[in-house]
Amino acid sequence: MVERILIFVAGLLAAAIVGVALFWQPEMPERPLPKAVIAAGGDFTLQSASGPVALQNYRGKLVLVYFGYTFCPDICPTSLAATAEGLKQLTPEELARVAMIFVSVDPKRDTPARLAEYVDFFHPAIVGVTGTPENIAEIAKRYGVFYAEQKVETAGGGYVVDHSADTFIVAPDGQLVGKMAHATPPDQVVVAIRKYLNQP
Repeated sequence: MVERILIFVAGLLAAAIVGVALFWQPEMPERPLPKAVIAAGGDFTLQSASGPVALQNYRGKLVLVYFGYTFCPDICPTSLAATAEGLKQLTPEELARVAMIFVSVDPKRDTPARLAEYVDFFHPAIVGVTGTPENIAEIAKRYGVFYAEQKVETAGGGYVVDHSADTFIVAPDGQLVGKMAHATPPDQVVVAIRKYLNQP
């Protein structure tokens, strides 16, 4: 008798659990997902070997903006080589509508002349620019770029600069619209450029 009662109770409990699982749908308050912080970007004017370079003077072109430094042992050469190879894969008509600016985060060592020689090694469409430490810091902050000196006795000048390695994409209207990760392969660089270059 007791066994039958226990089986009956167990059956009731199982039915109750199944019913709750099927029909109980409490309303949960909607919680908006936190939005990712989007860098503002924006115009800037810095110094190249040929004179001042203002981002706003490139309106009508897609502009790639990269923050690095010429003494960089690996990150900058890797990114610039991949991006430059992507630029080489564009048609002449496409390339005429694209520019790239290399912003130095090492204004103490990167002179305009040194920057010109450095970027020309990768691609003639790249312009190297620098400015005062305060200028560079303000621009980097707007683009969400991190950089900091690290003492390394064996490095030239006794330090290296740790820095973000994204390449920012500025649309022809001057708006920051995207970025490419460090060392994006050349074919993907082409895809990213054409995506924004061909937008109406």
